[in-house]
Amino acid sequence: MRVHVADHPLIAHKLTYLRDKRTDSPTFRRLAEELMTLLAYEATREVRVEPFEIETPVSPTTGIKLSNPKPLIVPILRAGLGMLEGMVRLLPSAEVGFLGMQRNEETLEAITYANRLPDDLSGRQVYVLDPMLATGGSMIDAIKFLLERGADDITAVTLLAAPEGIAAMESALADAGVPVSLVTGSIDEKLNEHGYIVPGLGDAGDRLYGVV
Repeated sequence: MRVHVADHPLIAHKLTYLRDKRTDSPTFRRLAEELMTLLAYEATREVRVEPFEIETPVSPTTGIKLSNPKPLIVPILRAGLGMLEGMVRLLPSAEVGFLGMQRNEETLEAITYANRLPDDLSGRQVYVLDPMLATGGSMIDAIKFLLERGADDITAVTLLAAPEGIAAMESALADAGVPVSLVTGSIDEKLNEHGYIVPGLGDAGDRLYGVV
């Protein structure tokens, strides 16, 4: 599994304010969206393209366009929704699916409760969005779900990741048989006894949308 930490001063700057407990929800949402656009630039370096013939005002030339089938963006509900707009801004022609996953706070296992995805993902590049890679349970289950439907190239995009979550992904997906990558803004220190990333930024869903 390829792991890429997007090392850029603007990413570190925005992450700093995301982490700050004084940052309110509207500002948190805006920063998450902006940060996602920066991460999307790194995550799409290997997006599939094909030649495309055009004419400029001066002469014919050959450019490129996104290949068919178009990439699929899959935010993991609910926190992944806060990253969607930033990704779609960079890939406006991509299709969007949704996957609802929830972590059991006692067992830390992920439960799938909603799915709005094509039944057949054969030949599709898929970008999975979730702000936090903590234990890795939700992301692993999401990627396995996509693999079962035929996805053949998957990139997970997170704002933060814990070493434990990365190790879990590498172990669980070692035999995936297709390219799986992780692009993240930071690899933090560790998980605490409650399964939260340290120093992290708290519960991303709550900070995006409030506690319900």
